[in-house]
Amino acid sequence: MFLLNRHPDHRQPLAEEDAATLGLAGAEEAGRFLAARDNHAETPLHALPSLAAELGIGALHIKDEGKRLGLGSFKALGGAYAVMHLVLEEAGRRLGRAVAVEELPKAEVKAIAAQMTFACATDGNHGRSVAQGAGLVGARSVIFVHSGVSNERVAAIARFGAEMVRVAGDYDQSVREAARVAAERGWIVVSDTSWPGYERIPGLVMQGYTVIVREALERLPEPPTHVFLQAGVGGFAAAVAGHLAIALGNARPTVTVVEPARAACVYETAKAGRPVTIAHSKPTVMAMLECYEPSLVAWRVLSRIGDAFMTVEEEDAVSVMNRLARPAGDDPAIVSGESGGAGLAGLIRAAGDNKVRAALGLDANSRVLIINSEGATDPGRYAELVGMAPDQVANARQPA
Repeated sequence: MFLLNRHPDHRQPLAEEDAATLGLAGAEEAGRFLAARDNHAETPLHALPSLAAELGIGALHIKDEGKRLGLGSFKALGGAYAVMHLVLEEAGRRLGRAVAVEELPKAEVKAIAAQMTFACATDGNHGRSVAQGAGLVGARSVIFVHSGVSNERVAAIARFGAEMVRVAGDYDQSVREAARVAAERGWIVVSDTSWPGYERIPGLVMQGYTVIVREALERLPEPPTHVFLQAGVGGFAAAVAGHLAIALGNARPTVTVVEPARAACVYETAKAGRPVTIAHSKPTVMAMLECYEPSLVAWRVLSRIGDAFMTVEEEDAVSVMNRLARPAGDDPAIVSGESGGAGLAGLIRAAGDNKVRAALGLDANSRVLIINSEGATDPGRYAELVGMAPDQVANARQPA
């Protein structure tokens, strides 16, 4: 399915609060927080000339967030960033002065953090980030996971010291349960989705993601003309698209939002022109994108700067995993998890459809940016789908 944005807000400026969250100053602050962390190396940006030629476009670059902060996902930038921010704010209130990120290791700040509990719901990656962030500052974390989250992903979160709570049902039900229990017990919910009256913390999570764009723009030979961004609740797509729009202004790229056909809440929201909750379908292999209700903040951004919305099928996601693991020509091998390559799956599907190509202005001069949003966050599942272990792929062929 493919849909151009017909919303009356399309191409209107971002709302003032969203421009502040996703703007240059916010991205700079997120960068400062990142620099204060161990293992904060910039993630690689790969050129894939062979695949670009095959798709009939001028250039294709993939930013590989599978290398981010040892967590294997772009979400390492969001939840942990919000946790650190909230601890510093609380420390500032209690100490009666501004507290800098460099002060997080100090005993007086650690003592305050130790009295704070952070909770969230997750499909896997966001929970790892919140748990890691809480561990970094010495706070407690309680992570709610639904029945579809694999035991391997649960164990990966628990390794950071989080208390794990299983919830019957799907992701959206786990979000509601996390919010209910946190309200009862005075915990702080760090969610990557937003709802009426709860926007600021998801905004901080999104602000953390702007680091990806800053790094990419510094490395790209020319700014992209197109981006294909995968969406679950839409926060990642909105953060990347929003910062690109602010950084590049009228030269911003055409933004296409890509979702699994089985969980296309942002697509259906775009179709309806307002946020909608969709019916549950069969589980999708793109488990990190399996969401049935969009983030309100994300939709407010995407209604303005999302130019098109589309869906991809289960086999598209698996095909991309295999294509990146076994590249053609001199393209590098990239480990991409089940949800990580959904944006590329969207590009491949769009490039193969003449009507969609024309609608998006995809041609031999197009410069496309894709974000590989996760590596093999469930190595066993990855090996099952690709026929190779993640380490085999990672060591197969890398650029000189």
